[in-house]
Amino acid sequence: MAQERVQLDEEIISCPICLDLLKDPVTIPCGHSYCKNCIKDHWDTEDEKEIYSCPQCRKSFTPRPELLKNTMLAALVEELKKTGLQAAPADLCYAGPEDVACDVCTGRKLRAVKSCLSCPASYCEKHLQPHYDVATLKKHKLVEPSEKLQENICSRHDEVMKMFCRTDQQCICYLCAVEEHKGHDTVSAAAERTERQRVLEGSRHNIQQRIQDREEDVKLLQQEVEAINGSADKAVEHSEKIFTQLIRLMEERRSHVKQQVRSQQETEVSRVKELQEKLEQEITELKRKDAELKKLSHTEDHTQFLHSYPSLSPLSDSTHSSSIKIRPLKYFEDVTAAVSEVRDKLQDVLIETWTNILLTVTEVDVLLSQPENKTRADVLRYSCEITLDPNTANTHLFLPEGNRRATYMRQHQSYSDHPDRFTAWSQVLSRESLTGRCYWEVARRGRVVGVAVAYKNISRVGRSDESGFGLNDKSWMLYCSTDSYKFYHNKVQTPVSGPRSSRIGVYLDHRAGILSFYSVSDTMTFLHRVQTTFTQPLYAGLWFCLSGESAEFCKLK
Repeated sequence: MAQERVQLDEEIISCPICLDLLKDPVTIPCGHSYCKNCIKDHWDTEDEKEIYSCPQCRKSFTPRPELLKNTMLAALVEELKKTGLQAAPADLCYAGPEDVACDVCTGRKLRAVKSCLSCPASYCEKHLQPHYDVATLKKHKLVEPSEKLQENICSRHDEVMKMFCRTDQQCICYLCAVEEHKGHDTVSAAAERTERQRVLEGSRHNIQQRIQDREEDVKLLQQEVEAINGSADKAVEHSEKIFTQLIRLMEERRSHVKQQVRSQQETEVSRVKELQEKLEQEITELKRKDAELKKLSHTEDHTQFLHSYPSLSPLSDSTHSSSIKIRPLKYFEDVTAAVSEVRDKLQDVLIETWTNILLTVTEVDVLLSQPENKTRADVLRYSCEITLDPNTANTHLFLPEGNRRATYMRQHQSYSDHPDRFTAWSQVLSRESLTGRCYWEVARRGRVVGVAVAYKNISRVGRSDESGFGLNDKSWMLYCSTDSYKFYHNKVQTPVSGPRSSRIGVYLDHRAGILSFYSVSDTMTFLHRVQTTFTQPLYAGLWFCLSGESAEFCKLK
């Protein structure tokens, strides 16, 4: 009892504003007491209104009342401090904003420790005690503190709803069962709870089983990740070794060719220089002989001339110039040609096999292939934003702000020259490259519009098959007119049947090599599917035939 009295005293001498023991307590005209600084700060905020109110009873005062010290409360606070008793910390006893408050406490409420479903009410530890002591109350159902007890009270009869109407699927009180729910299939709330608990447990069992299955799947997938990483690491390691061997082989061949050329160069230069020296010696001898003959020819004494003439030495054998064959600019050029031929053959081999190598890499697919998309919701998961690239637009195509729509115009548009621009066909490509899984929709207006995809390296110049969508092996196009569909690829035309629609959906699974077209209205109808191998990123495209036609990439998100 003493403890209860102390708690009561603590409530009386606590400030309603700061919830702490009163400091310098003052009493205002309505009789309520506050810390002097607390009520002063509160009224300072009301100075502009010139009407001052009590935070508890809301009674107003004009003018601002004078604050007088409450000597009795001040003495009581000082006495309580002397005894060493302090107010219980608010976070341990009193209900905070997020706590369930005791429904029995008056004034400042304590935190509830239990809620009673039978009463229904929430109780602090003190006010809960009768539920442990009184025989009738012991039968009540106590639960953790709840703020939703009022949801258990019938709003019509103000009674606890202890029954359940299966006909209307709602909780009711016993008066509801004999009035507006008379004749309905009604049971006790406990019985319905038991039945639904059984269903709930079954659902939980299924969920737990699925969790277990999924955890096993996750383990398997983790093993697959480790296997993929291990296989990829080995492939990279072995590929590096093979390419290193190829590079080393090329280096050896390069060094061998260089060595052979230099050796032959040295041999041939030596032969030429040897012949050059012989010719230079012959020239020297001929010059000496010419000087001797010249001297003799100038001798005026005939007898002396005739006496000296027989003694002239005969000329040595001459190196005839006809034996020297010069091949202008034809020394080692044949070697360069032969090496170039090897290079060209290697390039051809790499081009032919490189695609196969890349396809072998992309064909690695651990997961099961994705099921065929059957609804629009299936493909909308892969929807992507697509805008048009003005640098690719033919000059007859007008692209308004946003670059999502293109319109075929009679007059040329003032576009600057650009190497990516289609010069003849009325076509345009998207800015975005498309890989992975993508879905987009095109809304068309007019008699004929082509919805296409193409590689970036499609030709842009002239009205040839190499630059027209669907007329080469670098593009695929669905031709959409008011009365038919046709599909074009590499100049091959395929008739397509399906409902006419002003909106065409396109689904791309780049890795799987799937390109599908759909007619979209209230429902989505499959039109045509391509199964191939895409070796480059794709770009969405539009093709036009007649002036006034337009098409727009729809916003799907």
